[in-house]
Amino acid sequence: VLKNARPEGWKYNYHGYGAQDFLNLDERFGTDGTRATAELELTELVEQAHARGIRVILDIVLNHAARVFDYVRDGGSVSVFTDESVLNAPLGAEPHVRWLNGYGQPRADWEDTFPPGQTFSGDDAVYPEDLRRYTFFRRRGKLASHTPPPGSFVIGDFEDMRQLVFEYTADSPDQADLRRRYGPTPVLSILVRIHSYLIARYDLDGLRIDTAKYVSPVLLERFGNAIREYGHSIGKHNLFTFGEIADSEETIAAFVGRNGGEPGSFGIDAALDFPLAGVLGGIAKGLSPVEDLRGIFQQRKDVERELLSSHGEAGRFFVTFLDNHDRGERFQYPGAPPEQVTLGLACLFCLPGIPAVYYGTEQSLQGTVDASGKNTLGSPESVREALWGKPGAFDRQSSMFTALQALTALRASAEALRYGRLYFRELSGNGQDFGHSSGWGGVVAFSRILGEQEVTVVANCSTSTSFRGFVLQDPDLNARPRRLTIAYSNLGSTGAQDVQRIPTATFYAETGVTVAADVAALPVSLAPMEAQILIPQ
Repeated sequence: VLKNARPEGWKYNYHGYGAQDFLNLDERFGTDGTRATAELELTELVEQAHARGIRVILDIVLNHAARVFDYVRDGGSVSVFTDESVLNAPLGAEPHVRWLNGYGQPRADWEDTFPPGQTFSGDDAVYPEDLRRYTFFRRRGKLASHTPPPGSFVIGDFEDMRQLVFEYTADSPDQADLRRRYGPTPVLSILVRIHSYLIARYDLDGLRIDTAKYVSPVLLERFGNAIREYGHSIGKHNLFTFGEIADSEETIAAFVGRNGGEPGSFGIDAALDFPLAGVLGGIAKGLSPVEDLRGIFQQRKDVERELLSSHGEAGRFFVTFLDNHDRGERFQYPGAPPEQVTLGLACLFCLPGIPAVYYGTEQSLQGTVDASGKNTLGSPESVREALWGKPGAFDRQSSMFTALQALTALRASAEALRYGRLYFRELSGNGQDFGHSSGWGGVVAFSRILGEQEVTVVANCSTSTSFRGFVLQDPDLNARPRRLTIAYSNLGSTGAQDVQRIPTATFYAETGVTVAADVAALPVSLAPMEAQILIPQ
């Protein structure tokens, strides 16, 4: 919601990730188009949310500012600079830059620095003025790759938005004044102060950090620690920070939680769970094999084996999701059976992590489509369709709204779904032979265990075949007879089942066939595309 730059001809500059002024709101959000009204209305929005028990997280960018300067090239100026030799050149080889004025035009007299006594409008260059140093920007041109090298980060502008040198260090004798003003890491210090101000000014409860993998993991860790400390200093003891790290499990592990890189530190609280999002949607729709879900969590356990004691603990470090504003298609795309959507949501709410639901899901928005049912734009804009401004836009009685309401209430009441350990469970069709389900349209089955509570989740991803059989349970927790109740079914099934003891069961796995004695198993019956959550009575 910060003020974005609006160079002439940039028709779609409404994404919010091109900040020209990091301290002030964009006046376009004000009802009357003024900054003063935008400030009052954001303040009121947060107050009204807090009055209803809702916390508000601000989406921010640490990696880059808007296109606030152009590059000097062959005597002129260019907005997009893509010279590989400069991108990989040593420090000191960066091209000169010309800062833009409020009309989006580079000024030749603003090359690198500004004339003494220069006055600025609110639309010129970049704000706060602390950032108005050309050395605080990377000046290497457009990034060559969106994949960071191992243990490092992505270097280069994000399209034509200018990358900040997040890890800038004032360590030379001629930078003594800079160090006195901002400490050893000036850019980091300025960004910490900026966002501390915004948190206090608007009473915010957390920060979602866009393009987090493009900045130094060690410095991002320091940012997270500094923001957490600031939160404590003003009485916000649960200030939450999480990053967009759209990459592999190994890359995410370098940025989040206790993986930060400096002993004893913590860093930002969590990362968006892109590895899970990459497989869960396809599994729920029968388009990917169900064993991929087990693979995700096994890989996570392997990557973080020196940091985490259980899958349950790992959940706090991940914000899980099925779709978001950057994808060209919603999870509930046109023609998708609603049962598949609620099945996916049921798994999302029960797997480890902090579930995030993309806006409009609760109203069954399906993306902007043409007459043939295809995305009109085939780009992220197609899933950013308007919800407000039309009659009955927010229906609290719709089936998707009530499904999400039920899942939210269940997750809040069953601590095992938030903090429990995760165990993927074997299934049996005959009560004798057990093994993990596999293949497209298989059955997802897992338990969350916290103390002596075991919550069982089963989801039949087949669009046409029912499943009737047994799902394995913890034998010790079921040493005494237990009954489990269907606390949620996306198809409305109800009832309860007793856990049964099976004297001898055969287990089939990749490692071979084994015979176990006296196992515990729960009878289950699932229609196609049905998900059930079963809780002990």
